[in-house]
Amino acid sequence: MKHTILGKSGLDVSRIAFGTWQLGGDWGPTDTVAAMEAIRRAADNGVTFFDTAQAYGFGQSEQLLAVALRHLPREQLVIATKGGLRPSGNGVARDASPAWIEKGVDASLRALGTEYIDLFQMHWPDPATPFEETAEALAKLIADGKIRHVGMSNFDVEQIETFSATLPVETLQPPYHLFRRDIEAEVLPYTAANDIGVLVYGPLAHGLLGGHLGPDATFAPGDCRAKSPMFCGQTFARNLRVVAQLEKLATQELGITLAQLATAWTLANPAVHVAIVGTRNAEHVDEALAAAEIDLDDEVMQRINLIMADATPVSGPSPEMM
Repeated sequence: MKHTILGKSGLDVSRIAFGTWQLGGDWGPTDTVAAMEAIRRAADNGVTFFDTAQAYGFGQSEQLLAVALRHLPREQLVIATKGGLRPSGNGVARDASPAWIEKGVDASLRALGTEYIDLFQMHWPDPATPFEETAEALAKLIADGKIRHVGMSNFDVEQIETFSATLPVETLQPPYHLFRRDIEAEVLPYTAANDIGVLVYGPLAHGLLGGHLGPDATFAPGDCRAKSPMFCGQTFARNLRVVAQLEKLATQELGITLAQLATAWTLANPAVHVAIVGTRNAEHVDEALAAAEIDLDDEVMQRINLIMADATPVSGPSPEMM
């Protein structure tokens, strides 16, 4: 497994991170035994970087991760989690207040069964809380030894700059895949110029680029894709035709899978350090990890761009959808 240094954080991490969003209930019921087998397969095959969040089932995902990894020395792992969302009604609300952040970090430490969090990320910007207040709370948590590095998720350039005026932002976790490339315009040039480590989520477009969805795809109760315009109507139909062309390129010409092509494409961007992949099936882990070893040349990248010219760009899930 290839490694990289995650920007100014200095963290030495595998270029593939195992993500656990799919284990918290937002994508339907979780088979905990299968999920832990998938996590262990990733760890046993060289993944050292694991990404989770308090809001992924509010403890469920973090606890699963902790149990799955307890056979490994803690110092060999880089554990990233996120905070700043709290339960609200049937969904979640953004809350980056110092009180909630501190409470959330303590809850994550208990769920993860660890004394420190390698990378703590603000899950979404909270317009109701001044960034300075959140940053000061995180600085105190660093001083207390509970967290070691601070990053953001789903923040834009202006928000990163404002936050960094009080506490430097070391990493960013944005969505990035073939159907969603908006961060290429401003975000990635900014992170590259400021040595901010980038770990992208959703490289398989939440399953669209996994190679397993057809026009009659249905989703389990509780799966947030059931409410997403990305997976219904003309947008879904048109993008599935694009996916078919990408799969042909991957399998018939390059000898790799569609999922490997999609993940390798994200890692081909020099501003991207890590791709987060997640699966509930241990049999899919080896396929995902192999993507880190695939180098796509300029000709292939140009052909991908030509295929994507027929696609409809999409957005992704937001806290309000969950």
